[in-house]
Amino acid sequence: MTPARPSMTATEWGLLLILSVIWGGSFFFTGVAVKELPPLTIVAARVGLAALALHAVVRLSGHPMPTSSRIWLGFLGMGLLNNILPFSLIVWAQTHIESGLASILNATTPLFGVVVAHLLTRDEKMTGNRLAGVLVGFAGVAVMIGPSSLSRLGQDVLAQVAILGAALSYAFAGVYGRRFRLWGLSPIVTACGQLTASSAVMLIFAMAVDRPWTIAAPGAATIAAVIAIALISTALAYVIFFRILASAGATNIMLVTFLIPVSAILLGAVFLGERLAPEDFAGMAIILVGLSLIDGRLWPRVRRLASHALARRERG
Repeated sequence: MTPARPSMTATEWGLLLILSVIWGGSFFFTGVAVKELPPLTIVAARVGLAALALHAVVRLSGHPMPTSSRIWLGFLGMGLLNNILPFSLIVWAQTHIESGLASILNATTPLFGVVVAHLLTRDEKMTGNRLAGVLVGFAGVAVMIGPSSLSRLGQDVLAQVAILGAALSYAFAGVYGRRFRLWGLSPIVTACGQLTASSAVMLIFAMAVDRPWTIAAPGAATIAAVIAIALISTALAYVIFFRILASAGATNIMLVTFLIPVSAILLGAVFLGERLAPEDFAGMAIILVGLSLIDGRLWPRVRRLASHALARRERG
């Protein structure tokens, strides 16, 4: 397998930003859906509708779906780590804690990702810059979301542990998903396969636990939220996710959790007329510093420029 690059190209950063905008909406859509639907039903509908949409796209694009049992077992493993466990944990947790705190706890994904990638890969080892950047980025998310959300730390502990469990699951999924590039699968086929496997499992769980046929028909807003989270925040998002993962690696793809709060706040300012507070700008600045540390290209240039400037000053 070609080693993952420590830094990303401009295209990959652009895709990561798009992914953060798409996934930023998933917390909102989930918050709408949980008011009328139980967690497992939401997750089953999310992955099921997304899988159907991607099967249509795969067929139209002429990509054949694999028939190997080994690959489908891989899809099942990826679906468990990347969909079934984290989606179920997050949706359940959002019935107990607010989305701001959930966003902060979810932003621990890169922290777990750095450790998991260091332990399980040869080409994504932990570096001082990378660890420092992750810690700085996490601090930026906490500043942006605000101290009011942090004030509930220690309450609803089980729900908070559920979000941390989801973050850890995402970290393992990032490393596990690297194998699909080795198998020569395109991002859209990989996304379709893992969502199909997830759908089969979640349908069984939802039918057994929630018995959705006994639930009152949801309103139009809930139906729209489920469709949006399925087609936009899942189907489209995972095509982009596997495209970045194939070239940039597990640690870099996890950085999206730092950008999600930034995207959500900027979207609110642009489309809803919400005012940006000083902590929003401070948090964004801190996150940018963290991302630049992880990328690793800016700071050596800054040090070289500073040393050249100092040398000229001493000569002068």
